Amino acid sequence: MSDPVRVRFAPSPTGALHVGGARTAIYNWAFARRNGGTLVLRIDDTDPGRSTPENTAQILRSLEWLGLDWDEGPGVGGPFGPYFQTERQDHYARALERMRANGTAYPCFCSADELAAKRDLARAGDGVFGYDRTCRRLDPAVVAARLAAGEPRVWRLAAPENRGDIVVKDAVRGETVFPAGTMDDLVLVRSDGSPAYNFATVVDDATMQITHVIRGDDHLSNTPRQILIFEALGQPVPLFAHLPMIWGADGKKLSKRHGATSVEAFRDAGYLPEALLNHLALLGWSLDGETTIVPPDVLKMQFSLERISRNPAVFDFEKLDWMNGAYLRALDSEDFAAQAFLWIEAAGLAPAGDLAARHDWYLALASLIKERIKLLTEVVPAVRFLFVDRLDIDPEALDQVLAKEGAGAALEAVRQALASLESWTSEAIEAALRSIPESLGVRPKVVFQIARVAIAGSTVSPPLFESVALLGREVTLTRLTAALCLATP
Repeated sequence: MSDPVRVRFAPSPTGALHVGGARTAIYNWAFARRNGGTLVLRIDDTDPGRSTPENTAQILRSLEWLGLDWDEGPGVGGPFGPYFQTERQDHYARALERMRANGTAYPCFCSADELAAKRDLARAGDGVFGYDRTCRRLDPAVVAARLAAGEPRVWRLAAPENRGDIVVKDAVRGETVFPAGTMDDLVLVRSDGSPAYNFATVVDDATMQITHVIRGDDHLSNTPRQILIFEALGQPVPLFAHLPMIWGADGKKLSKRHGATSVEAFRDAGYLPEALLNHLALLGWSLDGETTIVPPDVLKMQFSLERISRNPAVFDFEKLDWMNGAYLRALDSEDFAAQAFLWIEAAGLAPAGDLAARHDWYLALASLIKERIKLLTEVVPAVRFLFVDRLDIDPEALDQVLAKEGAGAALEAVRQALASLESWTSEAIEAALRSIPESLGVRPKVVFQIARVAIAGSTVSPPLFESVALLGREVTLTRLTAALCLATP
């Protein structure tokens, strides 16, 4: 029987969680859930100059916002903690001692100047630089004396000289062969005692019993080196799955120049977490080659490494907007109203308790705009006129609509028709307003547009009759009266 699936997502807290890292997290999460396995969240914070608690907190927020949960890691704990690399120095020290004992690690006393000179010499020759193993050939007695004297050193991997080519068995890319001769004696532990990336990663993956390493293919060049370290430690090598890069529409690696790239930037731009997760999941993987909407529950049940493409995926912002609109429309009125109110409250248009106090009113509002927006950032511009005391009419609308001949007469007719209503419902409002165009001898569109500008301040608004009903009798009539002062008779 194969070992239970254990995967890990191991971000470095050197900045915001970007969409490439988020997709890696999603694939690890989905693979673990599909296989009844364990997802480990490990914070690889061994870059002291750039790793910050604030970045770590932001990564955790982003993962939680996406709806991703982990079985071991920060905030959860687990049997293989701690889950911050800066707190795992004893693990690295023990692993180094094991490699020293079996002869797969050795101290290198070469100074930075000496190494620079070796690089210059290599460039002048064949242009290929790999450490020339000077210290690997030192007499053991000399090594012991220099260690005892406390001479500065790094620790290097003693790459096997009689090993065959390194074959990476990859669940996405198939087999990739790296000639053994290209593997140099890489640094395992720096002179300050801190572990190098490849060493810390392997020690942690081995200690945490990771069975599958799912990560971006920018790590592929690290993989043969890591395999050598696994072998030196006498640990089983996990199955690798290297994911294709994410490109912008111009065929270049996705970056800020293409638009938002961090998860929280997409959140702040008005996207639902389910929509972003769905879109990222389809950047390199597909359910059946046709299905576009893949909710999280479906992803957890159907995800597989076999359906991941080797080709780079293009981040399509227009497709994401469409997808977000589809997810917004799929929300019931209660959920949509709750989502919309967060933005209304944040804009200072309504107090915190207004949703509960005017629950039915907000449900009616939700039904007006849910089908008409793709991003939650569109909520406030669409409904602001329903919340403000003083309406500022768009200058272009004022010039193109209210300044036209006959606008004043139309507004007066609208005001009189609405003022006489006994029942303030959208049905009664519609019946009253639809009788006006014929009496004035103008098209309905003209009258309704004039009324819309007077009431909403713009030529674009949610449906007119329902908007007037939500706005209320007093405010509506006040706005019509004010607009009469601006309109051409």
